[in-house]
Amino acid sequence: MTTPVWIFIAAYLGIALGHVPGLTLDRTGIALLGAMAMILAGAISLPEAAAAVDVPTLVLLYALMIVSAQLRLGGFYTQTALAVSSLLVHPRFFLFASMLTAAVLSAVLANDIVCLAFTPVLTMALLSARRNPVPYLLGLALASNIGSAATLIGNPQNMLIGQVGRLAFDRFFLWCAPPAAAALLAAYLLLCLAFRGEFHRRIEAPDAAHLLERLPRFDRWQSLKGLAVVVALLAFFFTPVPREVSALGAAGILLCSRKMSSRAVLQLVDWHLLTLFGALFILVHALELTGTPAAILAALRGAGLDLQEPDLLAAVTVLLSNLVSNVPAVMLLVRFLDPAQPVAWYTLAVASTFAGNLIPIGSIANLIVIEQAAAAGVTISFRSYVRVGVPVTLFSMILLAIWIRLGPL
Repeated sequence: MTTPVWIFIAAYLGIALGHVPGLTLDRTGIALLGAMAMILAGAISLPEAAAAVDVPTLVLLYALMIVSAQLRLGGFYTQTALAVSSLLVHPRFFLFASMLTAAVLSAVLANDIVCLAFTPVLTMALLSARRNPVPYLLGLALASNIGSAATLIGNPQNMLIGQVGRLAFDRFFLWCAPPAAAALLAAYLLLCLAFRGEFHRRIEAPDAAHLLERLPRFDRWQSLKGLAVVVALLAFFFTPVPREVSALGAAGILLCSRKMSSRAVLQLVDWHLLTLFGALFILVHALELTGTPAAILAALRGAGLDLQEPDLLAAVTVLLSNLVSNVPAVMLLVRFLDPAQPVAWYTLAVASTFAGNLIPIGSIANLIVIEQAAAAGVTISFRSYVRVGVPVTLFSMILLAIWIRLGPL
C-alpha cells in the first residue's frame, strides 16, 4: 500500500478510537492532522486540497448554525421545553409529546442544539415532579436522531448527502419522512415497554433548579424573528435557488440585529464540526487520487456485492457509522454512490442517522443528553442506553428495509 493509503487508514483508525495514545487530540484534531499529513507527503497539493473542500456544504452548515443560534439565544427552545413539561401529569403522553416535539424541531433545526436546550429543562421538570428522568431523556436523544433523518437539513451528514448528491429537498422529505415517522413510533413504544414500571414511580430527587439559570430567557421578538426566517428559508428550499445561498441570506438577516450581538451568535457556531468536514474532504479526496476507492468498488462488484444495493449499503453504513461516527462514514461512502440512483442516497442518509441510536457514542446528540443529565446528578449508564438503543436501531433498520421495498422509487 502507498503512503497516502496508510495515512488514511491511520487517520480513520484514530477517528474510530476517538484519541491518540499519549496525545490530547480529539476526532477533529486527528482528521486535521491526517489532512496535513496528506499535503506534507505530497499525496495532494495545497491547491488540490483547497479545491477538494466542498464550500457550498460548509456554507450551508455554517449558515444553519447561525439560524439555530438565533432561536437558542432568543429562548425559543427553553420556552418550548417548558410548555411540553406542563404535560407531565400524564407521563406516557408527556413522553410522546416531548419525543414528537424534539423530532419535529430536529428535522428543521440542528438536533444537537435541540438536545442541548431541552435536556436541562426536562431534567429540572422531571426531578421537581420526582419522576425518573432516564426514560424521558433517552426518548429525547432517540427522537432527535430519528427526526433529523427526515430532511436534508436535519443533521450534518444529511446536508453533505444533499449537496454532493444534488438531491431535491421535497423528494428527499417524501422518501425519508415515512420511515422516520415509523421509527419514532417504534422508539416510543419500545421505551414504554422497557420502562413500563417507571412512569408512576416516585423517586428521591436532587434540586436541579440551578440548571435554568444558565439557559437564555425567552425573548418573544427574537424568537418570532428567528421562526419567521426559518419558515421563509424552508419555502426557498423548494425553489431553484441553491440551498447554501438561501441559508446564507437567512443568516445575514439574523446577524443584522440591534439587540443580539454577532459575537454571541458566532460563539454558538460549531467551528470544530466545520473543521472536521474540511479535513475529511481533503483526506477522502487524497485517497481518491490513489485510485483505491475505485479498485475497492470493482473488487466488490467482482464478488457480487454492489454498494448501490440499498440493503447492503444500509448494513455497511450502520457498521461503519458505529466504528468511526456517521459523518466520517458518510464522507467515505458517498464516493461509491451513483447520482443517478437517488434511493441509494436516501438510504445512506436514513441509515447513517438511525445508526446513531445504537450506542451512546453513536451520536453527538446522545453525548449531549448524557453530559447535561450528569450535570444535574442524573446518570444514564451505558447499560440503560443500549437497553433501548439496540432494539430501537434494529426495529428502525427493519422498517427502513420494508420501506425500501414498498416505498416510492
